[in-house]
Amino acid sequence: MLFDDTYKTITSPSEGLFKDRGSKFIAFAYPIRSEDEVKALLANLRSEHGKARHFCWALRLSPDRGVFRIQDDGEPSGTAGRPILNALLSADVTNILVVVVRYFGGTLLGVPGLINAYKTAAVEAIQAAEVVERTVNDIYELTFDYLMMNDVMRLFKEEQLTILAQDFDNSCKIRFEVRKASLNVVLGKLEKIEGIKVTYLFTS
Repeated sequence: MLFDDTYKTITSPSEGLFKDRGSKFIAFAYPIRSEDEVKALLANLRSEHGKARHFCWALRLSPDRGVFRIQDDGEPSGTAGRPILNALLSADVTNILVVVVRYFGGTLLGVPGLINAYKTAAVEAIQAAEVVERTVNDIYELTFDYLMMNDVMRLFKEEQLTILAQDFDNSCKIRFEVRKASLNVVLGKLEKIEGIKVTYLFTS
């Protein structure tokens, strides 16, 4: 399979709600960049919803959608985190965390009822969000002599590269991003300019 260099994610947090026999399932979807963000978001929700019984969640990370985590938080295994993850899979979104906060209504919903409730609440939150398509970009840093500035800038214009940061002192530094699909072409052209140092930083 060719590497797909686009992925879908959400632009800002959103909410969804599902009610069943007195129980309330409030879903919160968040755009995230790493697992490190989960703890603070959960702590926030726990302090805002002190009377809620469960905080179940699923996340999906990385442009290849390869990283995921699920948490049932005391609900029967497979009835909460997995259905929330399935909602993310169906929507084909990544770099996203969905937490469903459950207020227990006094009536047990049973396994099928729970699966349906968690999935529906998660779907509602995703549908309420603005979904955008992003490209997978590699971030590089260029170091070069001031004399090469025109050649470098011409290439940036030709390839429509996004400059993230620049520092023009005795030696010049530019941090830029390049779409995965155009990477080989851009690196090939950069190699032809003498006295340039290209350093790979990370993929976003």
